[in-house]
Amino acid sequence: MKLISTIIELKENLSPLYVSNEVIGLVPTMGALHQGHLSLVDKSIEMCDHTIVTIFVNPTQFNNNSDLAKYPKTLDKDLELLSSKGCDIVFAPSNEEMYPSDQVYSHVNLGSMESILEGEHRPGHFQGVGIIVSKFFKIVQPTYAFFGQKDLQQYYIVKNLIRSEKLSVKLIQVPTIREASGLAMSSRNVRLSIDQRAKAGVIFESLNIAKEELLNGVTVDNVKKQIAAIFNEQEGMELEYFELVETKNFTKVTSLDSDELALCIAVNVGEVRLIDNLPIIS
Repeated sequence: MKLISTIIELKENLSPLYVSNEVIGLVPTMGALHQGHLSLVDKSIEMCDHTIVTIFVNPTQFNNNSDLAKYPKTLDKDLELLSSKGCDIVFAPSNEEMYPSDQVYSHVNLGSMESILEGEHRPGHFQGVGIIVSKFFKIVQPTYAFFGQKDLQQYYIVKNLIRSEKLSVKLIQVPTIREASGLAMSSRNVRLSIDQRAKAGVIFESLNIAKEELLNGVTVDNVKKQIAAIFNEQEGMELEYFELVETKNFTKVTSLDSDELALCIAVNVGEVRLIDNLPIIS
């Protein structure tokens, strides 16, 4: 496995792969890897001839400087994990490498989805995601890119980006990996106390309750009241949003009239913000 920190060196290593029409998989990450990330790597290795993992804590997608400062950085451990999986190249550039001071970054066309749910609560977040993902796609030129279901809105944002920029990469969604409690694996989970981590299983539990209620004919408004009541009883947790959305555009809906629906939730557990989702098949 090669560790590369510059775009020039990365392109030099990738150039022969293009000539021989090798299938290249890209797994973009911000490091602090867990089994969720590794499931993306596994899928890439299964489908591709070569797997490239990026490790870059992208400053432009953080609308909270404190959140950026607290984001865990575990490069040595990450490299050990990726090497054991059989990853071919890890691209871990500096901020200066990805955002040279002499470059101007234009607005990325992400559609209306960037201003709702996560976009509404984290202004500018998806622009940052769009800018860095577009950069990685253009640098690596992968055949496939692998994203987790946990960040469902991000997956569809990137899908829109590929369409708007007419990129040839094919997007692959990999199911969410969960802890024993049901909590979706996230790099942020390491910031939870043992007690918080155990209690945070109620997030996935609430999604399953909501799904069952909706499929049994309970109205969306009443289900939302039930979920709000669950979190009102949870000490140290604050429900930020809970919505039923149509995934193709993340429009909030009040019925099960579409076959592309998901429940999406964001919860503050102490100072740690967690998100999750659950598809609805009626």
